[in-house]
Amino acid sequence: MSASAESLIADIPAFAPYARPATLLRPAAGSPGAGDSSVGGPLLWPADDPWPVCPAPHLKEVREKLTDEERETWQRIDHAMKERHRQNPGRGYEVTAEEARIQTEIMAGASALDMTNWERIRSVQDTSGPGVPMVPVIQLYARDVPGDHWPAGMDVLQVLWCPNDHSDLPGQRYYWGPTVELRYRSSSTVATTLTHPPRPDRADKSYLPHPCTIAPLEIVDLPEQDELPEDLFDEGDRWAEARDLEFNRVLACRPGWKVGGWPSWHLTDFTPIDCSCGARMRLFLTMDSGDDPDIVVGRYGELRVFTCPVDASHPIRLNIQ
Repeated sequence: MSASAESLIADIPAFAPYARPATLLRPAAGSPGAGDSSVGGPLLWPADDPWPVCPAPHLKEVREKLTDEERETWQRIDHAMKERHRQNPGRGYEVTAEEARIQTEIMAGASALDMTNWERIRSVQDTSGPGVPMVPVIQLYARDVPGDHWPAGMDVLQVLWCPNDHSDLPGQRYYWGPTVELRYRSSSTVATTLTHPPRPDRADKSYLPHPCTIAPLEIVDLPEQDELPEDLFDEGDRWAEARDLEFNRVLACRPGWKVGGWPSWHLTDFTPIDCSCGARMRLFLTMDSGDDPDIVVGRYGELRVFTCPVDASHPIRLNIQ
């Protein structure tokens, strides 16, 4: 238990029922092996075990060349817009309603315009091909991350994801990001390991973590304001302020790469995540942007994995905050 959380709970026992164990992984650049817990390191993968591929449709970029007439029309509108701004610098760059209508027709639903090559750019779902090989994100050994989430006989957790964005994944409402797969295994059953797993032929570099060792730190995490009674949060906030501490993200919902604990809702309103069985799901894993793994999810945010507390075999839910 972290000292600040321990002190808070000791002084205000009403927080005790909300305390959850968590492990901060604290990844740092290194050269982990398959026998180590790591972020972005090699996995203890049986040589005869097929490597997972992402079966979901992938977004691919399609470019369409503008006709000479479309390019000339767009350039004429762009020149007129800049001329209006030159004559009236106090106003922004504006197009007329008619010009906006014409530009919308030229874009034809595309999301961007390359004005160097004069190409419309749109993202479309690509269902061709055998699927993209997934990449290792996390490997954890039970000796490094204790807890009650380990299935009987299993001592290795492996997390892989597809290094591409996906939308409209089954069971993942309002989610845009990589598909994620969790694998548990027993290290004692792995005789020969796969040393050169397949590499994806398409990947967003922001989803390719740099190899890192971890320095696990066991803590107790508390929820933020969204998941506390108002009067209890106010009492905790006053306690923290008196000690020149921040309650959110310091005493509660600790940020960073984390197993367990509580999720923060610092960018959106609180969004309960329920399993298909009706149970309220619990935060299992948080993967953070930046630092040594050098990944970026969402708008430099956190990708969180939620699991069902009633039956761990139920599908996971993904959320980016």
